[in-house]
Amino acid sequence: MRAGIMANINQMVDFDTAARVAVSLGIPVRKPKAKQESTATQRVGSEEQTAEGAQERPPVVTVMGHVDHGKTTLLDAIRGTTVASGEAGGITQSIGAYQVEKNGRKITFIDTPGHAAFTAMRASGAQVTDVVVIVVAANDGVQPQTIEAIDHARAAKVPIIVAINKVDATGADPDKVKGQLTEHGIVVEGYGGDVVAVEVSALKKTGIDELLESILLVADVAELKANPERTGIGVVIESHMDRARGPIATVIVRGGTLKVGDNIVAGIERGRIRQMVDGFGKEVATAGPSTPAQIMGLGGLPGVGDQLDVVEGERTARMLVETRERITSQRGEVRAAPTLADVMRRVRSGETKQLNLVIKTGTQGAVDAVRRAVEQLSTQEVLVNIVHVAAGGVAESDVMLSAASQAVLLAYDTEIEAGAARQAAQQGVEIRHYKIIYELVDHVAAAAKGLVKPEEREVVAGHAVVQQVFKLGKRGKIAGVRITDGVLRRNATVRALRKGKALFIGKVSSMRHLTENVNELATNFEGGVVLDGFTEFEAGDVLEAIEVRITPA
Repeated sequence: MRAGIMANINQMVDFDTAARVAVSLGIPVRKPKAKQESTATQRVGSEEQTAEGAQERPPVVTVMGHVDHGKTTLLDAIRGTTVASGEAGGITQSIGAYQVEKNGRKITFIDTPGHAAFTAMRASGAQVTDVVVIVVAANDGVQPQTIEAIDHARAAKVPIIVAINKVDATGADPDKVKGQLTEHGIVVEGYGGDVVAVEVSALKKTGIDELLESILLVADVAELKANPERTGIGVVIESHMDRARGPIATVIVRGGTLKVGDNIVAGIERGRIRQMVDGFGKEVATAGPSTPAQIMGLGGLPGVGDQLDVVEGERTARMLVETRERITSQRGEVRAAPTLADVMRRVRSGETKQLNLVIKTGTQGAVDAVRRAVEQLSTQEVLVNIVHVAAGGVAESDVMLSAASQAVLLAYDTEIEAGAARQAAQQGVEIRHYKIIYELVDHVAAAAKGLVKPEEREVVAGHAVVQQVFKLGKRGKIAGVRITDGVLRRNATVRALRKGKALFIGKVSSMRHLTENVNELATNFEGGVVLDGFTEFEAGDVLEAIEVRITPA
């Protein structure tokens, strides 16, 4: 109370406050280590592959591909229902997850509305998927979103299975599709590669058994395991607000078993599981490893990719939420993706051996030119790896992919969408924009060699408002100004603005405060300023001081 904090016996106080009280009472204090988040930021079950009590678990499969290539219809055929008929235009509108059985074994499927959720989970540190099934229509072939799906799966280092759909359609040519896939680095088994390709018809429900058997075969090679007896952990893949039931989160259990009545924390939301529903809408009491479940009982909506932990009680839940909020705040100060300068520093220090790039170009013709130019820049020390390259503007999904893949985002002769710019600022992703291909190539080459010139950044040092204009000799004029923020220095570069438009950019030739010559004017100070080469001042003009700061390599 003396410190101005009105906390009762049941309220949490921060460490610094508690320490001040303890020291005033003569009690020594030692700061505890921050409670670490659970191992749910690792790939599903990977932390338990060799752990005691680990048992075989079902594989978690994500289905991706180009729009209208039959992803949802294929899942309908697998699940035995008609999801697509209830969706607007037959396009997936929300994330679903459910399990099916094949040969007495379960497989968990995640149906996503695109690649954004898949990448968002990776960006959050949650690698949920064990296998990616990429659906390609036999009568349409490889399309831009197909390539994007391949790039996302590769970046996640997840095994790929290709489902060539619509083999019964007019103009279907599975061999042509396999050839197109080879052009993008996907060499199927029949062509001497190791990627499984299965020909299916979602409408006629042919090839489904072979696809499921292929998934189980890939899962056997991966030896997926988890311990169902450990404390429950999971990952949120979707959440929404239901008017009748409140916040609902769809989760995939990573390890342990979730039970109705468990105290849980999902991201920074906490609560107690009141009800659980499986992927077919049936109420269940428990959910084991790799099982999808909708849970009710959280106090708010967690985000996609947030981890879920079962905790002992309300007190533990509060502590974990506070810890996560603190860690999130700390992470917010650190860039999610590296800059070229960061990469160069790491190359020189030997910390990195790979430079990941996400590249967007203005035209389709530029894609191949940029790819060929950049792929040749790998050195013996550093591999230049193109995570994704495509034509079009820089979108939010590109920023998310860069953050998730620790990749540098390069834009060549294309625009940056407003949403992508905001997302980049939030994620701490640097977008490098180029108009000339040689500049892009030179910068990537320098990064691969660990060589870089100091990076120059223009920084606004302060603003001054012109309050009155005085004559100086026959032609000269002095601007009587007041510094509204920052600082204005002598010999600084100044941009003269009138109603937001730049009139002049030049140097300050002289500066006075009252009758004295000064080197700088700080906030709220008044003085006289003379610009070298500009005299057309008017009251209300703004002088913006600019400094060029060099970021060392």
